[in-house]
Amino acid sequence: MIKQRTIARSVRASGIGLHSGQKVYLTLHPHVVNGGIIFRRTDLTPALEIKAAAEAVQETMMSSSLIQDGQRLGTVEHLMSALAGLGIDNILIEVDSAEIPIMDGSARPFIYLLQQAGIREQNAPKQFVRILAPVEVIAGDKYARFEPYDGFHLDFTIDFDHPAFAPEYQQAAVDFSSQTYIEQVSLARTFGFLRDVEAMRANNLALGGSVDNAIVVDDAGIINAEGLRLADEFVRHKLLDAIGDLYLLGRAIIGRFIAYKSGHALNNQLLRALLAQPQSYEVVTFDEQSKCPIGYVHAEI
Repeated sequence: MIKQRTIARSVRASGIGLHSGQKVYLTLHPHVVNGGIIFRRTDLTPALEIKAAAEAVQETMMSSSLIQDGQRLGTVEHLMSALAGLGIDNILIEVDSAEIPIMDGSARPFIYLLQQAGIREQNAPKQFVRILAPVEVIAGDKYARFEPYDGFHLDFTIDFDHPAFAPEYQQAAVDFSSQTYIEQVSLARTFGFLRDVEAMRANNLALGGSVDNAIVVDDAGIINAEGLRLADEFVRHKLLDAIGDLYLLGRAIIGRFIAYKSGHALNNQLLRALLAQPQSYEVVTFDEQSKCPIGYVHAEI
């Protein structure tokens, strides 16, 4: 049986909020079978619990933000991506801020934190959403699409006419597994244009943003002294974001995801379109490992 997973013990970390610029404390706890991914804002009285769900995404400007009872929790996508990467189904995440810390702008610090906590299988079947029919959303020249596929395959294309974005490195595709996620996706950092950062700071946003937690691009090129971690780091980060955004479905996906110039808003619209067409998917479990897509079987880290 392919089983649900949680972490083995509680772990704590801290980082800077991308927009607030303030220190944020994050504590990850094991959670019960079928408990899902729950965020708890401990800075509120009483503490507010927000379930990670596609319907909870109400803001998608620069990040995916969950909103409940008028309270928000922003920048959840990198942590959600790491949870998807390691196949964590159930976890309780305490945070003392309105945003998840940005860390180094990738999912790698969260992967490290989860590995330090350890992964524990639970005695209940893991649930998957299997795509049965194509579902697509389009916004202008941008699109995102699900198609049937025996596994989880992601194909993403960006389109930037800028010296920093080499044309040959604006498309990337991966067949998902924990190993490929860690090695090929998790280390890709978020990126932004210097002109946009300056405009956001004028509106008290991106106060914690810097070359320590993002690739920053000016009119000529990348200003980070160390350059890129990967030749196609820009599009790899878009894959990272998409994996996190799609995991807000609440279950791992069996299907193909194809996107062109998509972002948080369109990723979420695709999930909502899928949920609005129940004939286009089914929820499945696997009593036998041999019947499960191989990328989800060899997930030991």
